[in-house]
Amino acid sequence: MFKYYGKYAPYLFLLPAAVVLVVFFFIPFFQTVLLSFQDYSTNIYSPAFAGLENYIKLFHNPVFYKVLWNTFVYLFVAVPVLVVFPLFLAVLINQKIRGVTLYKILIYLPVIVSIVVAAIAFKWLYADQGILNYIVTSLGFNSIGWLTDPKFALYSVILVTIWKGIGYYMIIYLAALMSVPNELYEACDIDGAGFLTKHLTVTIPHIMPTIALVSTISAISAMKVFAEIYVMTKGGPLNSSKTIVYYIYERAFENLDLGFASAMAVILLVIVMIFSLINIFCFERKKYEI
Repeated sequence: MFKYYGKYAPYLFLLPAAVVLVVFFFIPFFQTVLLSFQDYSTNIYSPAFAGLENYIKLFHNPVFYKVLWNTFVYLFVAVPVLVVFPLFLAVLINQKIRGVTLYKILIYLPVIVSIVVAAIAFKWLYADQGILNYIVTSLGFNSIGWLTDPKFALYSVILVTIWKGIGYYMIIYLAALMSVPNELYEACDIDGAGFLTKHLTVTIPHIMPTIALVSTISAISAMKVFAEIYVMTKGGPLNSSKTIVYYIYERAFENLDLGFASAMAVILLVIVMIFSLINIFCFERKKYEI
């Protein structure tokens, strides 16, 4: 009996994960696609079929292009820092130094802190009478509207995302560094290679799949950022810090325009898939070459 069911054992182990994917991904995905073809602007209880009208309205909406630009700014500012700086920290902490455990704890501590708590704390720091403006005015400069000036609001929120993610990605890099053979570093030392040359020729090529993983995860996280913006700026001032996910929330749950919001969600999914494929092509294309 057990021998008969043995060939189905792999599928039985995969069944729980498959159920979770179907319930929490595939069903909501197809529902979102169907909602994007409905018009909820007149009656939320009896939507009318709108065809491609929501997508046409979307691409003629100037606010959509504004939030899309903000999302790309968020992506291209936060992701390079979250890919490079944690790698630098991981390489340093991977050395034999005193108190390395304490350094790991201090750097990883922001990951444990709730994003809502972190956003509220930074909101106090960024306040007009907050610590940062106290330091700025003490140096003889005018106070800065970190969250009230359109020039600074988005970058102030990006800083919170970077502060929160550095420790998480550093731990991922530290795990990858353990797989690099020490013999290669010893060979570099014998050849007289410097610190930078050693890690450029040995470390980075060996952990390239991990770099691809970190870049993909951080890119997806940057494109779906919500909590920081909701707590700190509500997308303001003048939509300067509003990203596409926050705009989806605003249109769906504040304006109750579910069709328009669903169309944006579908567009966001397509953009995320494109960036994921670009990451795979750039970092791991050799793995898929025949």
